[in-house]
Parts: sequence; C-alpha cells; structure tokens
Amino acid sequence: MDAEEPRYFERALREADARLEERPGDDAAHERRARALLALGRLDEAEAAASAAVRIDPDEIRYRELLAEVLAAAGAHRDAAGEYARLARNDPRQRDWTLAEAEERLQAAQGAQSAEAARRAVRLDPGDAEAQLTLAKALIASGDATGAVRAASAAAELRPGDTGAREALADARWLNDQDASAFGEFGALARELRGRDRERVTAKARALYRQHAGWGGRVLLAVPGLFGLALERGWVQVR
Repeated sequence: MDAEEPRYFERALREADARLEERPGDDAAHERRARALLALGRLDEAEAAASAAVRIDPDEIRYRELLAEVLAAAGAHRDAAGEYARLARNDPRQRDWTLAEAEERLQAAQGAQSAEAARRAVRLDPGDAEAQLTLAKALIASGDATGAVRAASAAAELRPGDTGAREALADARWLNDQDASAFGEFGALARELRGRDRERVTAKARALYRQHAGWGGRVLLAVPGLFGLALERGWVQVR
C-alpha cells in the first residue's frame, strides 16, 4: 500500500461515518465503511460494519461476499467458509464461491469438508485446473492418498510446469509412499524456486530425507546449510 492509499481509505471512512450520522440505516454506507476498515486493517470494526450491511439487506450478495472476505482476513476461516457456502447454495454454479469455501475450510483444518466443496467445483468443470488443485490439497489434508494423487496429476496435466501443481503432486506421492518420486520433485522445485517457496519445499525434502537417512545422512542434516546445498546440487536422493 503506497502513502496515498491510507489517506484515501481514511477519507472514505469519514465520509461513510458522516452519511451514517444522517441515515443510520444506509446499507451502502455500512458497506463503504467496511471496505475502508478492511483496507486499513481494522478487522473487528470491518466485520461489524459488514454485518450491519448484511442485516439491513440480507439478500444483497455483495454484502455477504464482503463479510466473507473480512472473516477470512481476520482468520475466522470456518465462519468465512460458511458465508461462501451460503452464497454458493444460492447460485450452485458459482465456481469462485465454491472454491473460496474449499480454501477457507482447508485453512480451518476441515479437510473432509474442504474436499467436498472442491469436488463440487470439479463437477462443474473437470478441466478446471484450480479446482483440481484445490481438491488435491484438500485430499492431502484429509489423508486420501489415492484421490490426492489423481487430483494432483490432473492439475499438473492441465497446468504443465506449474510449480503449485507439481508441489501438490509431490505431496500426494509422499502421502502415497512414493518417496523417491516425491523427493525428486521437491529437489527439482528447490532448484527452481526462491525465497519462502524454496524454504518450504526444502523443509519438505529435509523431512522426507530424514525418514530414510542413515548415519551419514544424519550428519549431513546436522550441518546447517549443507543439506540445502546438497539438495540444490543433486547430491542426495531417496530410494
């Protein structure tokens, strides 16, 4: 956010407050207030404002979607999933809300319910790579190894070379005890990715390698930075 944006949202907030002083029941003013508060990071107040807009006009989709966004930002993932589910029930072909529900349920550690939502999105369009990838992640979280490999493979085929799909497929193969294949993909990704993404896949490779490491492998893991270098150079493998 640049320096101008906070001032813009603060001004929008003042204007919304002034409007609500004149008309406390102005749902559009509550919406504008909620959006400004969300942008400013004042999440408790944003939730109250979005909830007020929903109470005034419970049939306005825009207000319920805003409330879901605020709840998600505040970490209330189950509540956010419930709002997205409600939206999707009223429009069962709304793919974006169905996937949003699946993502929020995944964040709330509701793997089985996340998978159920993701399956609905896949049924809408089996060729939707994002839906297949979301389903794969949900199935990994719920421990369905076979289903996870199938969904992740579909996502990888639909998005050739996509690192997110490749990582999900490696996760699914690890869950399915295909350790050598999973480790090889984690190593390839570690060589391609940077920053936190590289740290994440390297940590997965380290955990997988530890399961197979003998004495020499444990020495390698004990030296800070050495395993990452060995992984990047392709010096380590899992059989």
